[in-house]
Amino acid sequence: MGSDSFIFNAHPSYIEAKYRDYKSDPATVDAEMQKFFEGFDLAISNFSDNGLAAGVSPKELQVWSLVKAYRSRGHLISKTNPIRPRRDRKPNLDLEFFGLSNDDLQTTFVSGKELGLENPTLANIIEHLKKIYCGPIGIEYTYINNSAAHNWIKERFEKTAHTIQHSPEKKRRILQKLTQTVVFEQFLSKKYVGQKRFSLEGGESTIPALDAIINKSAEMGVDEVVIGMAHRGRLNVLANIMQKTYGHIFSEFEGNMTPDLTMGDGDVKYHLGYSSQVETPTKTVHLKLVPNPSHLEAVNPVVEGFARAKADILYGSDYDRILPILIHGDAAVAGQGVVYEVTQMADLKGYKTGGTIHFVINNQIGFTTDFDDARSSPYCTGVAKVIQAPVLHVNGDDVEAVVYAVELATEFRQEFNQDVFIDMVCYRRHGHNESDEPKFTQPTFYKLIENHEDPRVIYVNKLVSSGAISEAEGKQMDEDFWKQLQDRLDNIKQTPLKYEYQEPELAWKALRRSTPEDFEQSPDTAVAKKTFDQVLKSIMAYPSEFKPLVKVDKLLKKTQKDIEDGKIDWATAELAAYGTILLEGRDVRISGQDVKRGTFSHRHAIIYDENTNEEYSRLSNVGKKQGQFRIYNSLLSEFAVLGFEFGYSLASPDNLVIWEAQFGDFANGAQTIIDQFITSSESKWQRMSGLTLLLPHGYEGQGPEHSSARLERFLQLCAEYNITVANITTPANFFHALRRQLARPFRKPLVVMSPKSLLRHPKCVSAPSEFTTGRFKEVLDDERIKSPEKVERLLLCSGKVYYDLLEYQEQNKRDDVAIVRLEQLFPLPKKQLQAIFEKYPKAKKIWVQEEPGNMGAWTYMLNNYRDLDSVTRKASASPAIGYNKIHVQEQEQIVLKAFGVN
Repeated sequence: MGSDSFIFNAHPSYIEAKYRDYKSDPATVDAEMQKFFEGFDLAISNFSDNGLAAGVSPKELQVWSLVKAYRSRGHLISKTNPIRPRRDRKPNLDLEFFGLSNDDLQTTFVSGKELGLENPTLANIIEHLKKIYCGPIGIEYTYINNSAAHNWIKERFEKTAHTIQHSPEKKRRILQKLTQTVVFEQFLSKKYVGQKRFSLEGGESTIPALDAIINKSAEMGVDEVVIGMAHRGRLNVLANIMQKTYGHIFSEFEGNMTPDLTMGDGDVKYHLGYSSQVETPTKTVHLKLVPNPSHLEAVNPVVEGFARAKADILYGSDYDRILPILIHGDAAVAGQGVVYEVTQMADLKGYKTGGTIHFVINNQIGFTTDFDDARSSPYCTGVAKVIQAPVLHVNGDDVEAVVYAVELATEFRQEFNQDVFIDMVCYRRHGHNESDEPKFTQPTFYKLIENHEDPRVIYVNKLVSSGAISEAEGKQMDEDFWKQLQDRLDNIKQTPLKYEYQEPELAWKALRRSTPEDFEQSPDTAVAKKTFDQVLKSIMAYPSEFKPLVKVDKLLKKTQKDIEDGKIDWATAELAAYGTILLEGRDVRISGQDVKRGTFSHRHAIIYDENTNEEYSRLSNVGKKQGQFRIYNSLLSEFAVLGFEFGYSLASPDNLVIWEAQFGDFANGAQTIIDQFITSSESKWQRMSGLTLLLPHGYEGQGPEHSSARLERFLQLCAEYNITVANITTPANFFHALRRQLARPFRKPLVVMSPKSLLRHPKCVSAPSEFTTGRFKEVLDDERIKSPEKVERLLLCSGKVYYDLLEYQEQNKRDDVAIVRLEQLFPLPKKQLQAIFEKYPKAKKIWVQEEPGNMGAWTYMLNNYRDLDSVTRKASASPAIGYNKIHVQEQEQIVLKAFGVN
């Protein structure tokens, strides 16, 4: 339906001319116009069949165009702004634009039948259209191409929007939630003067809106709601939606929450998350408010990943049973690029969550920035059109309209499993926080706000004037709730809601926090030979009727030959790790750009039939009761995709979740997720994650953006055993590192500087016995050295540079130099390194790296061992040289200098 919207934006004279052409010869107009004119003629026919005059005014088409124009542009003059007068956004809805005039107002037009009106005049039609499309709700939907979704919205909205009806019980519920919201903020304001709380004042209708979404979604089958939001209104949501006890919140304001250093350093109260179960009129619903940093919309992909994991694990991928809600600020939803990235995920196979409800608390300001300077789009929700999501703009002072809008949005989401946006236009009564003075930058706007009644006062007056409640009832409700809050503050005990842990939460509870002793040696992660052979056999097989591409077939045959020769390369070791994990009944999920094949054509976890293009997963037939292997090529995003996978890992402690960067260098596009979530969530929010990051890293002369995963940045973020950072040199050690992620009784993110050239290096192979015995080795000693006491130089290194050093050592028979690999950089295996130092008592200790001296692990190692010397590239502003010839020369110089040749 949306595809023919251009017709109704055309000038009426153009449409008339086309209609004459159609009546003369339908073939002379395009198919979409034929469809439109057929419908128009049918409407006229039906009108005549009902006994009304068969003669149709020549202006009928103009009226029809007017109806369509109100549907597509009526929102531009809707009464959605409670504070400022509406700006002229050129809606072009004047009669003259359609070739009509005031003289036509009393004329009857058949087009009114489209609106359910019988024998209406033009005046009746316009009045009706204004009630529907220009009241407290303005709706955008005519761009939707899905005709079922388009027509569902049109019919539902046109039947009910102009006469919003709520039952007496629902009105009382709305008033109750508004009272809780308003009084809670007023109470905090008086009791904790000047403390930051990022109040919801001005946008109080948010709480009745969320309450309505939860109740309506539960009625329609939702068992769980996952919410992501920034600061504004968060404490109110915690108290009056999540039902976190008021006593607990007041304790946080009083500063009585002593940081438990074994559980981390904590975070400010308006960043915290919460889980609860609430009773709705139809069922018990699990609620989850995801913790987030001050990086506003950064929580969005985390929410989506968390919801997808719950859908996959608990609900059999039935998205109707779990609902993500993202609460945005208007400036942030328009200005933060991650919003666009997450929006583009909405219907992708690897990332869909069955539709998200986006609720915008539109304060009409961002910190101190007016909306004129905050965006170029007419609305902050312009991104919705990218995925053809409907948008309902609603006046935040009209709480009944807000509740109507969110209930309609919830029904749409459940019906079509698509995203929907609600833009609640309101205001921010105070500055960015309660100690900020907004009049410094918006004196006129805040003069209007200062004298404006809050939504509860407005609603109470409406209910009193309609006779729904008495003035005394409204006042009593206010006083009762204030007394309840005062009682809580006076330490009268409030019992938290009963909470039943879900399966993933029970899995988290079964784990424990790590101790320093846990990192002295890795657990045994070997697998039985029978198991290892079974996995190798399964990953090398494919159906007899399947015909892989010739190059892939050759690769598989070579790999099979290597296996028979006792040589397991990196890709085979990786797939074998996944296979053994799947055999244990655990799931494996991998996403990132090109991960099915692998950026460097090494993985080929999915192969394709050269005739049919059908996919075959090499890990789909490992065993009868295996876990699920999920692998998805991601959209071209780092920020949102990594955030999604982090969220997924939070809800799946027993599964292996991996994000692979196309090149490790590109992880810098996801730095916010790395800094604010992955490396700090356990300290801030007591949330463990076992997420694994594979970041291709190594200096092979590919230039500044294809060499460095910025190892130094990750090491700078390391403390309190928060993550594991590894730069691994053998396939077997990589195998054990992946298996270790699920073998330990706790979870830590793993960051792997994964290889590129080593994927095919003839020496970068492992024997089968290394997989069926042992564990991850944090340090690899030099097995070539027979007389340690004769060693004069001890070269410490990690990653790919080892093979460059090894080649020189072997060619020049340098038994006076030992090369020791530090496979795990953090937590630093100090006891194992001390044993190495004692083994080579006369050796000069030298750290060797490919990276420039101001990058890589050098400064990190120096901070731990002051007696180290270094061999590195010169300090540089850029990670790597852009010329391969110079790169080769530099690499040769590093090796020679390491061996003391120059």
